[in-house]
Amino acid sequence: MPVEIEAYNAPPPHPSRTPVASAGRAGTIVIGLVNNMPDAALESTEAQFSGLLAAGAGRHSVRLRFSSLPEVPRGPDARARIAHGYWPIETLLAEEPDALIVTGAEPIAARLADEPYWRRLVELIAWAEEHAVTSIWSCLAAHAVVESIDGIHRRRLAEKRCGVFAHSILAGHTLLDGVSAPLFMPHSRWNELPVEALRAAGYEILSFSPETGADAFARHDQSLMLFFQGHPEYEDTTLLKEYRRDVGRYLNGQQAHYPTLPHGYLSAEACALLEAFKARALAERSAALLQSFPFVAAAATLRNTWRPAAITLYRNWLDFIAAARENSAEEVSLAGL
Repeated sequence: MPVEIEAYNAPPPHPSRTPVASAGRAGTIVIGLVNNMPDAALESTEAQFSGLLAAGAGRHSVRLRFSSLPEVPRGPDARARIAHGYWPIETLLAEEPDALIVTGAEPIAARLADEPYWRRLVELIAWAEEHAVTSIWSCLAAHAVVESIDGIHRRRLAEKRCGVFAHSILAGHTLLDGVSAPLFMPHSRWNELPVEALRAAGYEILSFSPETGADAFARHDQSLMLFFQGHPEYEDTTLLKEYRRDVGRYLNGQQAHYPTLPHGYLSAEACALLEAFKARALAERSAALLQSFPFVAAAATLRNTWRPAAITLYRNWLDFIAAARENSAEEVSLAGL
């Protein structure tokens, strides 16, 4: 079924009018997407997650509400987009969605606890534990939960981990029903969580590879919290766009080293095109050169190897939410007898 994206409409200030309530319809799964991605990726992140939810929805009716942590630094265009239809975080949580998806953010500080949105993010983590049926935490957000709850700190990698990697999976787990090994998943990050520390703290490692460590992992206490260091929501060209962005940062002097090609993602033809461009960039470093980056030619050769598994993961997650809601409704009904 298609996903309904419900924009926020602020209640009118006139006291005689009733504020618009946004409670979910019976049977509809309401999900809050807390989009903390940088301004340039704000709209594409909306599309990635809404598209994946729609593909995985199956028989479920899903309503999606966008929000963002207000302390994330924004430019005027992004602030206008958020003001136009995003839910204020306080209002989103007051309406008690069934589940949350919380994205990562562009790191500013060396320590997560020094990020300007850290206090708000810790409050959101506590809310999700107590009130949400389940939640998904992506990349930096996953690192924040683990640090906040269990004091496990992420560690900096020697170079960016970027590409599509094959993972083994935890057989028999409900969220992996219908997922086959190897599980291919895109990664794009500078930090990682130590696997042994996660296991010692009681996290279930759902998918793993020697190259990426814990790809997906979970904890289930009051609420099911699902964590991804990888990015099942990524579209075919997302890694290529990020690589082009990093090339641009090299060309305009923002970073010292030319980025490494994404692992396991590009065809031989695309690799040849991008290596040829790299040779030009190293010889004539100039911001203007980015205009001739062979994006279209390289993109034409890409193949999305992770989409079927990503859809299955999200379908299983939505099935879990629906089952939890039904069980809760039955408990309430029995309690009234």
